[in-house]
Amino acid sequence: MHETRYSKDHEWIRLDGDVATVGITDHAQEALGDVVFVELPEPGRAVDAGEACAVVESIKAASDVYAPLAGTVTEHNAAIVDDPAKVNAAASGDGWFFKFKLSDPTAFTTLLTEAEYKAFLETQ
Repeated sequence: MHETRYSKDHEWIRLDGDVATVGITDHAQEALGDVVFVELPEPGRAVDAGEACAVVESIKAASDVYAPLAGTVTEHNAAIVDDPAKVNAAASGDGWFFKFKLSDPTAFTTLLTEAEYKAFLETQ
């Protein structure tokens, strides 16, 4: 089982070695409503921590998705481009957005644990 951490921008990140998978949290997909369009970063793109690198649009709003940490995109989830509803159906599973090789894997521990993220949500 890989550990999952969270950003205050409502992204989750799951680390496997020095490659991380990123998606939006259930809280974020519920707030957005029915997702109708997703734009993802291309493999090879370098991203900085906090950089807007993907877009998710719903029937209610459009929102940027931010890179929780710095790294280089290795893969994106074409399945959610073809079927954006996968984001609503499985935000923390098959609805992932992109994978990237972290510039500094130790930075992963600076993100919120699940308990910290739940506590953060209570302050919103």
